[in-house]
Amino acid sequence: MTAADPGPAERVLTELFHAYDVRGRAPEVLDETVATAIGAAFADVVGISGGRGSAVLGRDVRVTSPALAAAVAAGITGTGADVLDIGLTATDVVYFASGRLDVPAVMVTASHNAAEYNGLKLCRPGARAIGRETGLGDISAAAGRILAGRVEVAQGVGSVSRLDLLSDYAQCVLGLVPVHGRSLRVVVDAANAMAAVSVPAVFAALDVDLVPLFFELDGRFPNHPADPLDPVNLRELSAAVVDSGADLGLAFDGDADRCFVVDEAGRLVEPSLMAALIAERELARHAGATIIHNAVCSRVVPEVVRAAGGTPVRTPVGHSVIKAAMARHDAVFGGEHSGHFYFRDFWYADSGMLAALHVLALAAGSAHPLSETVAPYRRYTASGEVNSTVPDPAAAIGRVEESYRRSAVTGADGVEAVEVDRLDGVTVATSAWWFNLRASNTEPLVRLNVEADSRAMMEQVRDGVLATLRSDEMKLDPMLLEILVCPACRASLSVDESAGELVCDGCGLAYPVRDDIPVMLVEEARRPDGPPASTDGSA
Repeated sequence: MTAADPGPAERVLTELFHAYDVRGRAPEVLDETVATAIGAAFADVVGISGGRGSAVLGRDVRVTSPALAAAVAAGITGTGADVLDIGLTATDVVYFASGRLDVPAVMVTASHNAAEYNGLKLCRPGARAIGRETGLGDISAAAGRILAGRVEVAQGVGSVSRLDLLSDYAQCVLGLVPVHGRSLRVVVDAANAMAAVSVPAVFAALDVDLVPLFFELDGRFPNHPADPLDPVNLRELSAAVVDSGADLGLAFDGDADRCFVVDEAGRLVEPSLMAALIAERELARHAGATIIHNAVCSRVVPEVVRAAGGTPVRTPVGHSVIKAAMARHDAVFGGEHSGHFYFRDFWYADSGMLAALHVLALAAGSAHPLSETVAPYRRYTASGEVNSTVPDPAAAIGRVEESYRRSAVTGADGVEAVEVDRLDGVTVATSAWWFNLRASNTEPLVRLNVEADSRAMMEQVRDGVLATLRSDEMKLDPMLLEILVCPACRASLSVDESAGELVCDGCGLAYPVRDDIPVMLVEEARRPDGPPASTDGSA
């Protein structure tokens, strides 16, 4: 076997290990054998094997999570380390446990992905992130050796003990962000997932009339996917807020480490605006402090930070990058466009609950509705994330970058000269607009975000970038299209030029087209509920 011809173990691990976590279809790819090997490798890499320590273990509500958590525990204890099992919980409760106890931790979750996916989020003692360059690659390599039979792991040496830290967690977050003022009515959409466990524990101490939505734990996510980044999944929340006359609504993702907010009119408070609001509140307590924001956040974030006397620092997308930058700059807060919010006083970890408490404190302390409080921060128009499937993401991004670099040199069409940087993907900016193009970590997908001073300008920039990005259109033989059918259900296929796919008219599976050749393999198809999400910060 050569490096160019990896064995089964290497292929599985390559598919599962991404930039910031482990994630894939379960149990088809991530099964108990693989999870056991990863558990053992994790214990060795973080230095607790051989009876040298213990690790916290939590899991979400997915159908495959109990078996995978048990397998991870077997892998860890097989090395001689102990497991502190906190059971069904939110990811930020696992971070709390890792920080409070100063031990490494594993959370079994696929965050906002569809029900058939699962994964692992890993951290070192003190909730310190583990990414590809900070241990995740070592864990993958060690797990590969175990799966290939090149390393034997002893069995059943360590112990597993149950631990309940939920009330301690609630006390911690309420101490960090007290909520005082008027009584609030709040709708919370738990998406049948982990917020249904953490929210009641925290809200019990608040003057809040809680209107629960989808609090029945169900790892199949029967009401809607546990992904509030998709506006479609906020429709029930927005309607419930308006119908109940609530002050605001909160939506959490599958493992509750992200929180999205809608105002009293059911309108989304974009995560960038939340980052600006929370940054301003933190700077009121920590004058002159540093605030981290990623390369895709709205310009309103650094503007608000500077106006409040703070120092904004721009970083690439991704939780391990954000956490490292926060530690390096001693930043009090960090925000991402994807709804991840990080807090220095919470071991630099992200917490959907702390973000929610900041918004509740802001609303309770004001006589005005949330929409009026947020209005001054709505300075720009954003496109939201626009995804394109292209055969060669790097070439497509390079084509766009070269086009705008020529504009920067010549000032073509009389436009203002542009600035181009590659902090994270490619960002092109003028004083009136900017856009960012980033490639996905897991598929031939390019993500575009545009922001401008007006909607007309945003749409003009967006459409221009997309035209250049997607200029390498599919060239399919019409006769081929007449005879092709979906291999899964035998229905006819339609062409989606913008996505570079053939989409089944029956079951909705979307088959990629590469070099003008349709890849008619079910295992290569994108399912109607979406592919496994890129772990570039949107987890």
